[in-house]
Amino acid sequence: MGSDTQYQIPAIEFTMNSLEVDRGTVEWYHLCKKVREACENYGCFEIVYGKIPPQSKAEILSASRKLYSLPLESKKNNLTPNRYQGYLGPSVTAPLYEGFGFQEASNYESLRSFTEEIWSHDQFCTFLSMMKQLDELRDMIHLMILDSYGLEKSSNLIMVSKTLLRLQKYTAPPSGEYAMAAPAHTDKNFSTILFDDQVSGLEVQTKDEQWVKLPISPCSFIFAVGDFLMAWSSGRMHSVKHRVMICGEKDRHSLIASALPIEGSVIKAQKELVDEDYPQILKDFDHTEFFNFICSPEGKAIDSQKQVYAFAGIGT
Repeated sequence: MGSDTQYQIPAIEFTMNSLEVDRGTVEWYHLCKKVREACENYGCFEIVYGKIPPQSKAEILSASRKLYSLPLESKKNNLTPNRYQGYLGPSVTAPLYEGFGFQEASNYESLRSFTEEIWSHDQFCTFLSMMKQLDELRDMIHLMILDSYGLEKSSNLIMVSKTLLRLQKYTAPPSGEYAMAAPAHTDKNFSTILFDDQVSGLEVQTKDEQWVKLPISPCSFIFAVGDFLMAWSSGRMHSVKHRVMICGEKDRHSLIASALPIEGSVIKAQKELVDEDYPQILKDFDHTEFFNFICSPEGKAIDSQKQVYAFAGIGT
């Protein structure tokens, strides 16, 4: 069972109006240091970002509720073999969970073809605008991570990535129950940015293996380190384990924007970040082959946090 203790993670305010103007300034490197320390020590931090107002988030969550109010058969019409796209219904391991994935969510035509019969024009425009802003925010944080390690000249980005957007619903459990709505896991990506509708549920595991609640302010987002960013940093950054536990009478809605490698990408530790204190712990690995592994019976039997080590650990 999760703790009732409210967990305090670093809250980092991003006030820059222009990345091109601010990168390289004293203020920029001060923020870089904060981001790096939060990712290494906690695996996540709170983003205070005024460019995306609470009203925009509320409109997106309203559109999500409209999506999930569709009849089950309508939702099932969007089932797809693509793990990133379309409807994902309740399962044996997550009976309270439903998700809608939008691969390349900031791509106008891709998104429009899926949502034009569900959302109004205004809802669609709000959704598209937010996705572009979240892409911009994600890229800025990734640049800060690069700069914090002195890798400014090595690459413009940590690795070329695409955005997977997922609207998620967690159905309220039977009265009085405290139920697991999403099993404990680490994210199989570079990073995740998320927000919710203020219905409590998100919990993270601290480094001393205690489960604690992680509330999200209506004015904030959460940035979480994924397994691939941990591997990229040679274990310096902490891929935070998390889950969703819910109770009460309200369904919970959230949105995640996930930074995934493009097809053919090889995940590898940066040579500048490998040293005596942080020796290379993982072999270079193809992310598609890794996904195939974690979807196999062998991979599914392994704890989520240990899957990447089972697949690519040095000596395995």
